[in-house]
Amino acid sequence: MPEISIIILTLNSTRFIRGCLESIFTQGYHDFEVIVVDNGSKDGTVDFIKENYSSVILIENKNNLGACKARNQAIEIAKGEWIFTLDCDTILEKDFLQKMMNFIKKSEEFVGMFQPKILKLDKKTVSSCGIYLSILRRFHDIGKEKPDNGKFNTSKNIFGVCSAAAFYKRQMLEEIREDSGYFDERFFFLVEDVDLSWRAQRRGWKAKYYPEAICYHFGNSASYEKKFRQYLCFRNRYLLLLKNENIFSLIMRLPFLITYDIPRLFYLFLFNKYTFKTLSEVIRLEARTKILC
Repeated sequence: MPEISIIILTLNSTRFIRGCLESIFTQGYHDFEVIVVDNGSKDGTVDFIKENYSSVILIENKNNLGACKARNQAIEIAKGEWIFTLDCDTILEKDFLQKMMNFIKKSEEFVGMFQPKILKLDKKTVSSCGIYLSILRRFHDIGKEKPDNGKFNTSKNIFGVCSAAAFYKRQMLEEIREDSGYFDERFFFLVEDVDLSWRAQRRGWKAKYYPEAICYHFGNSASYEKKFRQYLCFRNRYLLLLKNENIFSLIMRLPFLITYDIPRLFYLFLFNKYTFKTLSEVIRLEARTKILC
């Protein structure tokens, strides 16, 4: 059995997938399998993979089922002890996998998520050093858009990991799996990694950041329109809170949440065509989702 199952999602990704796969197969560490899930590409991505990377396990979806569903499809057939989710527009630095696995094996048993340092393609700007959840229940990529000037060179415990490049322990994923999947498929994409991290934290699992393993990320390679991303971010934020927030904590934070969310909702009403869709879906989600006591 491979030690790592590397899971990559593609959607019209011919300009990115070669660099991503080359950075994987030229690693010094080879105890892995690669599973690519294609979400209905029309640009020849699938043919390119078949012709050039015959060892890749390929799942072909006719339509875009979303990042959550696609990752779950791959996890279902993955054989590795560790699941490594990787965006197709990401390139691993040399010896990335060996460094990451050395660190993982030295870490505590209850750490179920590991985050490498993710830089932008300029190799100077931070994309993510993990996920931070604020008092307003806003989620941020730690260090995003800041220069990589040494401030983010210390390993530490973090709230959660960014699924653009994240290691998940298989044992943990099986323990926290829900009816809606390892990654909650209701999210489609965006915020699903925050939800998974929060669910894992509630079950006693921890996340750790390791800056010596570095990769480079382009970002938003699927090119979703801005308004659609705003809709998903706003809707998924409420699903996240309804699923994971303690009711007493939610009441205490309510003044802060109102201060943050009312202006956002007003903006969406004025400028985003998905506003009514967002509200109707939040209401339906609230009716079906139990807030923790």
